Amino acid sequence: MNLIKKKIHFLLFMLSSKLPPLRRLLQSRHYGRPSLGTDPRKDRTVQLTPLKGMSVIHDPLLSKGTAFSLSERERLSIRGLVPPRCQEMDRQLLRVKRNLDSLETPLAKFVFLTGLQDRNETLFYNLLIKHLEELSSVIYTPTVGEACLKSHSIYRRSRGMYFSSQDIGAMSAMTYNWPHDEVDVIVVTDGSRVLGLGDLGANGMQIPIGKLSLYVAAGGIRPRAVLPVVLDVGTNNESLLNDPLYLGMGHPRLEGDDYYAFVDEWVTAVTSRWPNALIQFEDFKYPHAYNLLNKCTLMSIKCIHWKSNHRALLDKDKITCFNDDIQSTSAITLAGILASLKSRGKSQEALCEERIVCVGAGSAGVGVCEGIVDAMVSQGKVLSREEAYSRIWMLDETGLLGNPALAKNKDIGQPRSSKLDERQRCYVKSDMMDGLSLDEVVEHVKPSVILGLTGAPGVFTEKAIRTMAKYQENPVVFPLSNPDSRAECTAEEAFKWTDGRAIFASGSPFPDVQLPNGQIGRTNQCNNSYSFPGLGLGITVSRASRVTSSMFLETAKTIANLATPSQLKEGVLFPGVPHLREVALAVGTRVCEVAYEEQVARAVLKKGEILSEVVQNSMFVPEYVPLVHAPNGHH
Repeated sequence: MNLIKKKIHFLLFMLSSKLPPLRRLLQSRHYGRPSLGTDPRKDRTVQLTPLKGMSVIHDPLLSKGTAFSLSERERLSIRGLVPPRCQEMDRQLLRVKRNLDSLETPLAKFVFLTGLQDRNETLFYNLLIKHLEELSSVIYTPTVGEACLKSHSIYRRSRGMYFSSQDIGAMSAMTYNWPHDEVDVIVVTDGSRVLGLGDLGANGMQIPIGKLSLYVAAGGIRPRAVLPVVLDVGTNNESLLNDPLYLGMGHPRLEGDDYYAFVDEWVTAVTSRWPNALIQFEDFKYPHAYNLLNKCTLMSIKCIHWKSNHRALLDKDKITCFNDDIQSTSAITLAGILASLKSRGKSQEALCEERIVCVGAGSAGVGVCEGIVDAMVSQGKVLSREEAYSRIWMLDETGLLGNPALAKNKDIGQPRSSKLDERQRCYVKSDMMDGLSLDEVVEHVKPSVILGLTGAPGVFTEKAIRTMAKYQENPVVFPLSNPDSRAECTAEEAFKWTDGRAIFASGSPFPDVQLPNGQIGRTNQCNNSYSFPGLGLGITVSRASRVTSSMFLETAKTIANLATPSQLKEGVLFPGVPHLREVALAVGTRVCEVAYEEQVARAVLKKGEILSEVVQNSMFVPEYVPLVHAPNGHH
């Protein structure tokens, strides 16, 4: 049946090429992107390629493996180069899933799936979408953490682009080595703070690759329009520097003006080559993450600036970008807190009444809390931003961000290793002793919510969580660090220490917990895989000129309202991972609406078009389409 359908599609295409009125009827409606890239809705009809022979078979964006039709084999000059029997997608899925299931370790499955992606991206994404809950934890967290640690050992084939310290002065020319003129989303990392694993240098490339796999599978971004990037400015990881198999630059990290000049040049290069691409900054250490974000975007908070004579990062309105760890993580965490309010029988408008302890004062911790503060202010329930800050108690590795003057002649352990910056000082509690431990803070504050963004396993102590449970009927416990080996506590610990009453969400997935009373402690994955695919989809479809703070706030609100009342009653805050594509559609549609409301959208909707339908029809669907050889065709 699929073969017949493809022949019909091809026949219609050939007819429409000779009959302009019919062609206009068959083509998808255009909504104003002639200068902003092709309409992704047209990718589902036919694909033209200048390639023939083995070049087609070995191109993962074109290859169909055993599914090439007889007519395609003839016109693409591959007849006899593949097995004679045509096997469609369903048989291919059966084969790869059977082989995948025979593998014993998550890393072995990761390597297998990477090989499949390198051979046949359409089949890879079809498999991923059909088994999203099972495979998202393989291609992304937690398995991607192990893959990053061992990336130099399991390397098979290059994917993405590497810009290193030896490329200074040549980056603009290098961008033209990438074979695709259209790029919708770039995910870039410098590998300085990979998940909770620290500095992994060029090994961090697995993170942009994994993120973009979710952009495609969940967010519907076209595979040929994504670009993973590593900025290899060196590494301070001695074990990698001493490893003969390490593939990155073998010198310590660039810092200071040299580092920012490097990033300036890269931003100039990619925005010149792909001016409409969305740039997602990923796993940059603190304070680089905030400094780069502030230079590239308009932010609602004050940040530190550095002196630079480079011009690339000065025109804020021209760079469409965001930081995933700061802003996207903030959106999904806020969504979790808002949903937890509903789960506890409260209104989301009661956010300002929450007492929130955040353990972690780096870019993720501060970013998450800034999003919460933004939400409190937007609800109009606080008189000032300062009042919203007063509802959050923040700790770093030393302890509470408090008043050092109150700590004189007190034994508070190790002194703080560095001074607090302008962002962190917003959370200082002048009426509390600096450096108080988590146990002491929880006893004093009696928080309703505790957030973990430290990358330090076991930071949530039994005493602290039991104290929360003493004062809160349903304590909200969110250990958000990735991978699961770096989580601040496990799901089993959270439910045990709260007598099964916790509302639990973590960055990496934990299984549900069987409680002593026979009930099930429901776990949630509060991971930005719920937020960034939809953000990217909405920004790409609307061709937003910049990413606004309202987009993240509306993303949080949208996700917070997706769980059903019965799910919320059980402690389930979000739809399951198998529904990530539906979540992305809801988020993407709302982000599109915000883009048009705030007049940053550059795509022009035709009269009568329904925005939600435009977004849905723009989402990539991994299906084989007829391939036609055209010497001047676009690949």
